[in-house]
Amino acid sequence: MLKYDAVVVGGGSAGIAAAASAAKEGARTLLVEAGPNLGGELLTGMTIDGAINARGQWIVGGILTELIEELKRMDGFVGAFNDWRLIRYLCYDPVVMQFAVVNVLNKYGVDFLLHTVAEQAVVEDGAVKELIIHNKSGKSKVEADCFIDCSGDGDLCAMCGALYEVGSPNGDLQPVSMMFRMSGVEAEPLLRFVKEHPEHVALGESDEIRGGRTDEEIAEELYKQGQPTVFFKGDGPLLRKAIERGEMFPTALIMIQPTSNQRKEVCINCTRVAHVSGLDTKALSGTMVELLAQVRQSVKFLKNNVPGFENAQLSAVGQRIGIRETRRIIGEYVLTGEDARSGRKFSDGVAKGCHHIDIHQEGTKQIRIPIANGGSYDIPFRCLIPKGLKNVLVAGRCFSADREALGSARVIGGCLAMGQAAGTAASMLAASNLEDVRQLDVSLLRKTLKSQGAIVDGTY
Repeated sequence: MLKYDAVVVGGGSAGIAAAASAAKEGARTLLVEAGPNLGGELLTGMTIDGAINARGQWIVGGILTELIEELKRMDGFVGAFNDWRLIRYLCYDPVVMQFAVVNVLNKYGVDFLLHTVAEQAVVEDGAVKELIIHNKSGKSKVEADCFIDCSGDGDLCAMCGALYEVGSPNGDLQPVSMMFRMSGVEAEPLLRFVKEHPEHVALGESDEIRGGRTDEEIAEELYKQGQPTVFFKGDGPLLRKAIERGEMFPTALIMIQPTSNQRKEVCINCTRVAHVSGLDTKALSGTMVELLAQVRQSVKFLKNNVPGFENAQLSAVGQRIGIRETRRIIGEYVLTGEDARSGRKFSDGVAKGCHHIDIHQEGTKQIRIPIANGGSYDIPFRCLIPKGLKNVLVAGRCFSADREALGSARVIGGCLAMGQAAGTAASMLAASNLEDVRQLDVSLLRKTLKSQGAIVDGTY
């Protein structure tokens, strides 16, 4: 039997933020992760999206700021960049990020168990009394005042009987992907190619970013920025013709972002396998062969067709298959696509999002809808409270939202912000005599978050 104040299930972006924030506020915290490492997509090289809005305002701070400080200390932060399309990015070295994540958790005394699965929850009158976890050492029972589901798939909430939705009404799910990195990429020839052929890339999809500029003027700004932040679009002539002649698989994009200036390395997001549920382990596992084949095909295409990649080499492949959506837990409030699109603010907002509504589909199809006026929206605390459960919170891509809102908030920036809010709330519950997270003083929660450097108001 183990006893903690707070237990976090899932060690991705939301989970590490939740665990660090709970421990920072004095809660004895355990982080349970089914895989071999901590950080999730932070370790692939995928940029931190949803932390800076199209206007250039930071909307996520707190634990994110601490991670960036660790990266800078170890020369692993590349910078914040504009892709002159829809969003702004935070780029970093994922190898260094692995150290940064562990350093932040260790600084606050978080206990963590890797290779450990949350197997069963014992629930009485809407409260989790104990969680049974399983690893190579056997089974253990864990008691806590508050449990936080950061599993991405809503596993803890589902085993507690919480209500949830999966995908669209007709069962559609966003495709799964495999991130990969290439080193030895020369930025100047790549950017010159984009400047001379802007028709190949997506530019100015946000009116706020376009600012009345032509595509040619935007491509010039991209060139001046000097970093390989390029989005080749599936319906542009370069990629469309390659797909038509069978040189590339059908995809909506090839997104290229820098991960290391020293290694001249970039992270690439382009692979996709549709009509697969991340909740179907056999089907998900079966996509590995196709995803890896797509990685090799992408590398060959880039080397043969894109200036700057002639001498580049495949340097890393994601440590796991990337899943964009599975369960969405139904909470006390369901964030809507209209909330996100319009940049709605809430009195109980405890996190923010600014990434465009982004719903990947099969083949070359993808929905991209910018946030109004290049701003941001609030994520209410109610979205982190699963209906019917008293001492459980949810954060990350399984939080309470409709499919459109999830398509925006599911990115790393939003997950970090939600995790920080949930972890801080868990510490408050553990320190009180309250039995239900709904009884927490949200104004005090917002005040505490701001004292941690989190951003909950004051932005467009």
